[in-house]
Formats: sequence, C-alpha cells, structure tokens
Amino acid sequence: MRFNRLDLNLLVALDALLTDCSITKAADRLNLSPSATSNALARLREYFDDDLLVQVGRRMEPTPRALGLHEAVRDVLVRVDSAIAIPPAFEPAKSDRVFRIFVSDYTQMVFVPHLMALAHAERCSARFEFLPQVSHPQRSLERGEADLLIIPRGFVSPDHPEEKLYLDDFTCVVWRHGALARGEFNLERYVAARHVVMRPPGSFGDSFEASFVKRHGIERQVAVTSYGFASLAPLVVGTDFVATVHKRLALKLLPSLPIALRAPPLPLPAMEQGLQWHKYRTQDPGLAWLRQLLHRAAAAMDAAMDTVPH
Repeated sequence: MRFNRLDLNLLVALDALLTDCSITKAADRLNLSPSATSNALARLREYFDDDLLVQVGRRMEPTPRALGLHEAVRDVLVRVDSAIAIPPAFEPAKSDRVFRIFVSDYTQMVFVPHLMALAHAERCSARFEFLPQVSHPQRSLERGEADLLIIPRGFVSPDHPEEKLYLDDFTCVVWRHGALARGEFNLERYVAARHVVMRPPGSFGDSFEASFVKRHGIERQVAVTSYGFASLAPLVVGTDFVATVHKRLALKLLPSLPIALRAPPLPLPAMEQGLQWHKYRTQDPGLAWLRQLLHRAAAAMDAAMDTVPH
C-alpha cells in the first residue's frame, strides 16, 4: 500500500532502523535479511531526501530529520496497531497475547503475586512480561513498547489516561541489634544517621520518598545507593544505617531478616501507586480486562495486608 508515493511497509522498517540505529539489529527485529533492510533504508533515504542514519565511528546516528520523524512514525504505528491489529474481543483462557508491564522490583514483590494468582484462577493463557523501570518510562508507552505502567502517580504522563491502583505508606528499617533499634527514633537521630537509598536506574532524579524528604529541608547522609527497592532492607543488617522503604515491602521482608521497623519521624505522605496506558488503547479489550484484574489484585493485596501484624 502506498500513500503519497511512499510504500507504507517502509514505515515499519524506518521505526526499527531508528529504534536500533543498526541495520543488523533492525533486520533481526523485522525478520528480514540485512541486505533487504539495507535496501529499505536506501528507499527511505530517497523518499525523504535525507541520509536518516549516518555512520559515526562504529555506530550509526540518526540525522536531525530522522529524530523529528521517529516519534511521528511511532505514533502512526501505535494507532494502526490499536485500531486494526487488536482483536475485537478478549478471552483470557484462549489468548496467546503478551502483556508488557513496566514495574519496579518493589511492585513485582508485593503486588504482582496477587495478580498472578487471579490470572491463574481465570485460566489465563496470555503471557506476562514484566520490564524494569528506567528513566522516562512514558517513552516506552508512547512507542508501544509497554502496554501498562505501574508507577507513583506523581510520575505519570499528563498525555495519557491513568488511575489510582493502591496506596502504600513508608516505614524506616534498621538493624534489629543496632543502636537505632533502641530508644526513641526521633528526627534528630534520623538526620544524624547514615542512609541506604534507592536511586532510579538511568536517572538523575529522586525516588518518591526522597523527593518528600528534601521538601522538609533534610539532606540525608547517604552511605549506600542501590538500583532497587528490595535490597534496601538487607543492606542495613549489621550496620547503624537506616532505610526508608514502602511499608508493604518492609512487612514482607520482616520475617526473614533481623530488622526492626520504626515510624518515620517526619510526615511522609502515603504513596499513590498509579496505573497508566496509552490513550489509543483505552478500548483495547485485552487491556480493559487486565486493568480490571489489576484492581481486583489490589483489593486482594489490601485484604491480605489487613491480616498482617503491623
């Protein structure tokens, strides 16, 4: 099919080439030979009258024109996929679909098991692929690389629908046999302590709780940084460090680690965990089913939390 003399199949090739900046990798993504992919690039260069990809040292770099085209091409392909490629109905027990969800290791530990249990109960045959959150996960949503994001609502994109999934509080974790486990855990001791903190991978920003600590004018003395939430509590064991972590995660780790939980000596608000999807996929039957299942999983998690000693 052609539009304004452009073979529309070439848009798929252009998206792959600009995503990978490599003819070989794009060929693998497209299930084409490198020579066929190279030919597609030549035709694209002729149509757009631009090199699109140029060799810089050992790798290929997109030209300014290519950078301007990439988001527009991805937008077109996501629209086509959501309007044409998605089946009109979704039957979980008969589906071979792959759901790609961006989550933190915290979410995967405390929430995803409830989701998996419900999916299993419905005999769901679809596959779930949980992907690590890095900086700017919204870009993966825009490009159609993720079906859903599960992230704090303060970090969601304003350009796509989102809704609250669940709430979680924060708690401070210390070594059970350390000095911080004895006596009053007040703001003075919190500020004087050395901290174990999570720093989001590939980002220079702060995690949710870190941003609120800074708003109170507190500059924590950081002893250790980690790329994941689940490692924070184990890293305080044997030390007088403190970690400020999600309460659900801390309670899950409490039986297996020599740790103690202390209320934060500053008013940290509860975190609202959000659920976001691409605006073009609101009517996707599979995602509509999955969103409902996610909310049921959140309710199941809350019910289980009520039975855990705090």
